[in-house]
Amino acid sequence: MKTFLKVILIGTGIVVVVIAIIFFETILHPQRSAKVVEWLQNPEEHTDWAIQANTQCAAAPFQLPTNGLIGYLWGDSFRLGHSHQGIDIFGGSEPGVTPVYAAYDGYLTRLSDWKSSVIIRIPNDPLQPRRQIWTYYTHMADKNGNSYIVADFPPGSNEVYVKAGTLLGYQGNYSGTSGNPTGVHLHFSIVLTGSDGNFKNELEIKNTLDPSPYFGLPLNGKENKDTVPVCTSFQ
Repeated sequence: MKTFLKVILIGTGIVVVVIAIIFFETILHPQRSAKVVEWLQNPEEHTDWAIQANTQCAAAPFQLPTNGLIGYLWGDSFRLGHSHQGIDIFGGSEPGVTPVYAAYDGYLTRLSDWKSSVIIRIPNDPLQPRRQIWTYYTHMADKNGNSYIVADFPPGSNEVYVKAGTLLGYQGNYSGTSGNPTGVHLHFSIVLTGSDGNFKNELEIKNTLDPSPYFGLPLNGKENKDTVPVCTSFQ
């Protein structure tokens, strides 16, 4: 649902072919898709592309939420009229293996019908202290919607306080439609608050923030065409 990648198992499953479905008439950055495919096929050959969970880049306020390649960025376009609302981080592992952590302290909610997602309310935006924001994490389930979110946060969880670095779950490949998997990854976004005090609709980019200053990395797809975002200076 967030990223147009399919993983096809051949034979007994020891050969994995990753096919990127790219709509060339609308996608802005096909080079990034090529890197995602290359990473998923051979992550061990591109360790210099990888980010490390629970590290903070330079003076950035957020910790990186998981391990892997930051493949798609905020503002990338996949199809007509749609801009990517966050970042996609590909662990390069099987579903249910690569852990996902909270990027910042806040209050976690998991709606009763959320199979693969949690959202964390941050009362004071570290970059704009009187503003409330939310961090959203999704695809933490297998292709059929069996959740990889840890048992501490069952469906219906509401306003559970978590610290940065708290284990939330594991990267999965649930697309929102059972039996129709995406590539294994975490989709992460920063969501604004509506007039009712609740989080806005994350599916619209206007309701999200560029995550670049929160992570200290070039994560704006409109401004960063070919770079692989990696941290070179840590706190």
